[in-house]
Amino acid sequence: MNIALIAHNSKKDLMVQFCTAYISVLAKHTLCATGITGRKVKEETGLPIHLFMSGSLGGEEQIGARIAYNEIDLVLCFSDPTDQRSVDVASYLSQLCDRNNIPFASNQATAEMLVLGLARGDLDWRDIVNPKTKPFTA
Repeated sequence: MNIALIAHNSKKDLMVQFCTAYISVLAKHTLCATGITGRKVKEETGLPIHLFMSGSLGGEEQIGARIAYNEIDLVLCFSDPTDQRSVDVASYLSQLCDRNNIPFASNQATAEMLVLGLARGDLDWRDIVNPKTKPFTA
């Protein structure tokens, strides 16, 4: 599955910790991320991650385009509810995911449920919707 990782400024360390905790699950999938988040996760975990531009430079829109084309199967977007730009980006991405029936997590608790479901095979139905699509390589 193609998984997108996005974390806004105050949540980047949390994303690194999350990916470290679930490295065995995430390593079985194709990962992409906005620039700074992806670099941090890659450095700390060694996971192969395709890096898009930093979020503020258009990386969120690059991921959004792949969501719109149904090339992403799961989005983990740790947003900061105290930052309006972060809230706006999370809302934008969430709406795109809703249009394409793509699972979306905006916080650690929801992300944990989705990743545990991914490990159990609960999201295998995405392979029917999106068979073997590899829009990017790490």
